[in-house]
Amino acid sequence: IDLSAFEGEVTVLNFWATWCPPCRKELPYFDDLQAEFGGDGLRVVTISLDKGGVAKAAPFLEREGLKNLHAFTDPKSSLAREMGVLGLPVTAILGPDAREIGRLTGEAEWHSDEAKAWLRAIIEATADRGA
Repeated sequence: IDLSAFEGEVTVLNFWATWCPPCRKELPYFDDLQAEFGGDGLRVVTISLDKGGVAKAAPFLEREGLKNLHAFTDPKSSLAREMGVLGLPVTAILGPDAREIGRLTGEAEWHSDEAKAWLRAIIEATADRGA
């Protein structure tokens, strides 16, 4: 997958791994965001950097009951390198044109009212700039 696949909506793009405690803590927040915002101008994409690829990520998501996230993987870290990901977790916000408009390195409370309000504002601000 490349970034052009994310054109058309604001995308919350999170890099994570099963061995990363702050990543595991955030995943339920992203699952909730996808359930709440998916189809309303925002999509959440989580990309596992586990070396085991989908064979490691998919069972983990299922075991954790994360039903709204797909098991996207980057086992060789090619996309992560291309995007300059140096540590985990990293969350990039992509505009409707699939260009990065924001980034947070480290853990965040993506389920908070403040985060949701911020994401709604981004969706509204970029609504007329879609692909």
